[in-house]
Amino acid sequence: MITEPMNTMNAWALVSHDGPPNCFEYLQRPVPEPGPAQVRIAVEGFGLNYADVMAARGLYREAPPLPAVIGYEVVGRVEACGAGAAPGLLGRRVVAMTRFGGYAEKAVADHRACAVIPEDLPLGVAAALATQGATAWYAARVLCPLSPGERVLVHSAAGGVGQLLVQLALDAGCTVYAVAAGADKVAHLERMGAHHVIDRLTGDLGPELRRRLGAERLDVSFNAVAGRTYRTDMQMLGTGGRLVLFGGAERGTLGSFGTLRFVWRMGLLMPIFLMMRSRSVLGVNMLRLGDHKPGVVAACLAQAVAAHARGVLAPHVHKEYASAELPQAHLDLGGGGTIGKLVVRW
Repeated sequence: MITEPMNTMNAWALVSHDGPPNCFEYLQRPVPEPGPAQVRIAVEGFGLNYADVMAARGLYREAPPLPAVIGYEVVGRVEACGAGAAPGLLGRRVVAMTRFGGYAEKAVADHRACAVIPEDLPLGVAAALATQGATAWYAARVLCPLSPGERVLVHSAAGGVGQLLVQLALDAGCTVYAVAAGADKVAHLERMGAHHVIDRLTGDLGPELRRRLGAERLDVSFNAVAGRTYRTDMQMLGTGGRLVLFGGAERGTLGSFGTLRFVWRMGLLMPIFLMMRSRSVLGVNMLRLGDHKPGVVAACLAQAVAAHARGVLAPHVHKEYASAELPQAHLDLGGGGTIGKLVVRW
């Protein structure tokens, strides 16, 4: 491993869009200085999100230009505060949301995007409450609040955000329809208490979902896949139904001309038909929300951490990787076989 001088740090940099393992390099970077309203964190570990996988494949349009240190979230201790940052954070252990830069031993974050956490909170659980926890809370408690008795569909339900959406829907008294791939994920979701778990590897989702719904229709769908699943969801929504899009994972499976095929599969959205049928389509982009409404994201992070303390959110951690294993962690997450959160420890 590299021995770092005082003014540099170790980091994993994305250097190409060829995908892991060769798209990352372990190198030294300058230690960042916290700007106004920012803190610098000595990082004990960082979380992975599917947006990172898309960035490594060159499919995430908002990723910084290469070479870049990506990463949305870190867990560690605040070691420096910029002008205007809350001085009470200095020395505290926090989970923080970063606008990239998370794959490093030192990272800066807006002080509002930090939540103080217990000293004994496991690294993986803490990281899961950041980007994924805040996304789930915003989707199911702020943007699309759930009511008892509603029928709620969660795509990618065994993933980092998906499992938390399942928990929030169950806590709200909803009937949960969870979609995942493979017997292990199905069993995991059944243990969580999801009422109807559908293995998408066993056949077409539409007919199976229609069979389980019977004469009823969905009230809400949380969809991180988009593409052709968007049309299925729209067909299954009833009056007053809401479709919440927070990802486009299908884009990563389509290869050449993938973006065009991805858009074509979704089709055109006609607002007049939404009005006539009293349906809504809602979009979630936490990066943009953080840029323009940081207070909202900060509140969602704080609520996610508090919900864990109350026992409402209980993230499942797939695995904690050593820092040298980052490329393998990316391969595992991109391969679709993981359940819950992946985290890397320095």
